[in-house]
Amino acid sequence: MDPAELYPDDLVYTHEASAATGVPEPVIRSWASRGKITRYKGNPRQYSGHGHEYKTMYALPEVERQAISYRPTPQRARAA
Repeated sequence: MDPAELYPDDLVYTHEASAATGVPEPVIRSWASRGKITRYKGNPRQYSGHGHEYKTMYALPEVERQAISYRPTPQRARAA
């Protein structure tokens, strides 16, 4: 997705994308590392004093499109 096509409200931080879509934050970051969604740099003045997780932003429409096919992996049951 071309950044020029995005409105400023479409760029969100990982925790906001997770809250909007219900997809865990590590999954969103793994999609970005695999090239399924695009990372955008946040405004440095907005995140001064925050942790590094506030530096990366994602396009919410891209995350929402990818979240349609997301299925959580069932966790293994503990051995009795």
